[in-house]
Amino acid sequence: MERSRPAAAISDVDAFRDLSAANREQLARGLRYLDYAKGAAVLRKGERVSGAFVVISGHLRVFTLSADGQEATLYAINAHETCVLALNCIFNDLLYPAWVESGAPTRVAIIPGSLFRTLFDSEAAIRNMTVQAFSTLVFRLMGELEEIHSSSLEQRLTHFLLLRAASDRTVQLTQQEIASHLGTTREVIARALGQLTARGQIQTGRRRIVITDPVRLADEVGGVRRKRTARRRR
Repeated sequence: MERSRPAAAISDVDAFRDLSAANREQLARGLRYLDYAKGAAVLRKGERVSGAFVVISGHLRVFTLSADGQEATLYAINAHETCVLALNCIFNDLLYPAWVESGAPTRVAIIPGSLFRTLFDSEAAIRNMTVQAFSTLVFRLMGELEEIHSSSLEQRLTHFLLLRAASDRTVQLTQQEIASHLGTTREVIARALGQLTARGQIQTGRRRIVITDPVRLADEVGGVRRKRTARRRR
């Protein structure tokens, strides 16, 4: 009889594997897990944060809303990463400044704020994880800003599809979900996808996009960046 796999746990995250015995005991008493279905609301703007959020499996999407209600993704929190904005809230007693939803079935470990501060003070691995989280966020936000200011929407869409494509070249997202990630409307994304389809680079279906010519798509993105770099060197 096949045994079921144990649920993912905080011990799967490197930073929490070698805690002192006293801190492991405190963590076991204070830690709680929450499981979210895809698209579930995790945090809302203006909400008080109860603790540090560590993604055990799946991933979260942190996004903002424009005045007209359009969503735009700020960054993703992947498995074994922590939410930097939540850390900032618990260290500085702030309300959460964005919205968070699960981008896939996701398990999150929540460590009470006071306990996380204790771990931060006493465990080098937790300090290293926190610094790495802030560094990663800076690089991701810089990349997003560069894409927004230096690329057309079609170029950003092309880059997004290449990043999100599975090994079978499919992207399992709706047009509305893609629009929310890129901060635009479904109609604009539909037109851009139509242009890629007309050029034979993708095929579209219900909740499914197939990249039929990934090499050409990658060449287009690379060509744009090479031209941009050449201009900077002049």
